[in-house]
Amino acid sequence: MPFAPVNDIEIYYEVHGQGPNLVFAHGSGGNHLSWWQQIPYFAKHYRCVVYDHRTFGRTKDGEPPMGRAAFAEDLKCLLDYLDIEKTAVVAHSMGGRSGSGFTLRNPGRVWGLVLSGSNGGADSAEARQVRQEHKSNPPFTPKGALRAISPKFTREHPEKAFLYRQIMRSNPPHGPDFLKVPKHLWGISTHERFIELETPVLYLTGDEDVIVHPETIKIASRLVTQSELFVFQECGHSTYYEQPKTFNSTVHEFLKKVCRST
Repeated sequence: MPFAPVNDIEIYYEVHGQGPNLVFAHGSGGNHLSWWQQIPYFAKHYRCVVYDHRTFGRTKDGEPPMGRAAFAEDLKCLLDYLDIEKTAVVAHSMGGRSGSGFTLRNPGRVWGLVLSGSNGGADSAEARQVRQEHKSNPPFTPKGALRAISPKFTREHPEKAFLYRQIMRSNPPHGPDFLKVPKHLWGISTHERFIELETPVLYLTGDEDVIVHPETIKIASRLVTQSELFVFQECGHSTYYEQPKTFNSTVHEFLKKVCRST
């Protein structure tokens, strides 16, 4: 089993396929296994890297524990270890902290960034208002339901919903404030920096996402003027999982376009 001894921890990773480099950064409900519907497709065109964030899957935290604060540096160290100078990044939800953080801290190393269910830090007063209203009046979710996928998907694909839950449960437990944004970062937006770097960005959101309000992703796309936006219809938070064919083709078309222009 491949582990990269970097940044004072050992990061579990896998590499599949050949071609331009493409890294997948999972969300808080997953780990490297989450991309089982993506890797067989993208490995035909790219050199795909999947890995477990620290405290997820097979990657443990260090001493002292750094948690989410080390995500972006972990990704940099992993790519350095694999001798990857430039790559595209597909990041879902929590993984957006790794993908956007790495992109912003390492100019020129990301030739395309896909953010699924994540604003990548591109924020505004309007988006914060949407989040506050969403938090104050959240959509009804049945007790025990998976919030990351839509109720319709769970009804129609119980076996895949079961697998999603099993992948999620294979992670170590995390506290409820694990992903809480530190106070010193409140009100800070990344959109001007993204524009300055001219990094091509594709935002993805599900129109039934109850975790990250779709409108906040639409706002982020408007802020990052060189970005594109795709909204999945009748889809929850985990677009890559619910609608993998549409997700794969949409991401691939975006990457082919930006790869030709770089």
